[in-house]
Amino acid sequence: MQKTKIDWPGLDYTWNPVIGCKRNCFYCYAKRMNTRFKWIPDWNKPQYFPNRLEIPLKVERPSTWFVGSISDICYWYTIWILNVLAICKICNQHKFMFLTKQPDIYNHLTFPLNCMLGLTINSDADYKKYADFLNIHERGNKTFLSIEPLLGTVNLSLSETCIDLVIVGADSTKGAKPPKKEWIESIKHPNIHWKANIKKYLSLGVS
Repeated sequence: MQKTKIDWPGLDYTWNPVIGCKRNCFYCYAKRMNTRFKWIPDWNKPQYFPNRLEIPLKVERPSTWFVGSISDICYWYTIWILNVLAICKICNQHKFMFLTKQPDIYNHLTFPLNCMLGLTINSDADYKKYADFLNIHERGNKTFLSIEPLLGTVNLSLSETCIDLVIVGADSTKGAKPPKKEWIESIKHPNIHWKANIKKYLSLGVS
């Protein structure tokens, strides 16, 4: 097990008991990696690896884990998620970060409070998903928004909501156009983590 290179604040490890995703986003790095390394034969048919459930149990030091970095939990069978959440509850010294493009998945399950619940959006076009996500904070879990890749303006009054963290990244696919200045400047929130792949486009002096 190695530390992850994913540019999220405080992130230590990824944990992938499921591989694969049905969404087929054009910018999906995980699908490209699967094409290269052949983790599973069909990317559109997520596969469950129960032998990976015990991985966080082997780490005693409090750490932060990104759960499902090469999948989307909205496509997992309920029993898969329940098995993962059981481990999260046992490993209460750790923090687990979940991420999806379908926030209604959070409404059907009870996540331990050491689980941080996230939503991916790309622009204002994802307003409906964002609106559905806002009530999640009432459950007591910390929340975050992943705007990656940034593909348009994000005028969603983020500073007026209960989002705890916003992570912003650029499109890293080959030949991708850089994000426009007005897209970047549209994002307003008191706790923004600008990923390294977008900092090079900033003239805002962010750190």
